Amino acid sequence: MMRTAALALALFVLAGCGLRPVYGGGGNGAVATTLRSVTVAPIEGQSGWLVRNKLIDRLGESGSGTAAYRLDVKLDDNITSFGLRSDQAATQERRTLRARYQLVDLKNGMVVLDATAGSDAGIDIVSSEYATVAAEQTALENLAGIVADQIAARLALYASRTVGAK
Repeated sequence: MMRTAALALALFVLAGCGLRPVYGGGGNGAVATTLRSVTVAPIEGQSGWLVRNKLIDRLGESGSGTAAYRLDVKLDDNITSFGLRSDQAATQERRTLRARYQLVDLKNGMVVLDATAGSDAGIDIVSSEYATVAAEQTALENLAGIVADQIAARLALYASRTVGAK
């Protein structure tokens, strides 16, 4: 009996704290609908192509011409070598992918969200050049997914605070 009372009290306290699910309403909720109304502008380079495709997957861009927002993304993809041996050859690399993105309201052309996202990965340089290049490519693909996840989460938060609050 005491456990039931404690559980009921905990649920009552949590209900009063203002927490609510971001994707309340599922695929037809305000947040999901807003995310589908975001068109992702083309992004330069191979890393841009990867990030754009991952963003389209995560946002569920409808492509029906009903876009209310445009997402502009600029990427900085950088590989830095370090960990020098005695013969001055690098033993490791750090691949960094940073994104500055802006969400533009297409009704009035105003930037409603301006933020950054990014991640990095360590790469071991091995004797096989092919293996090193493959590791760099794999790192880029993984980083593109991480950056796209960060951007999609921030857009969902924006949508929940603006559209979802109405």
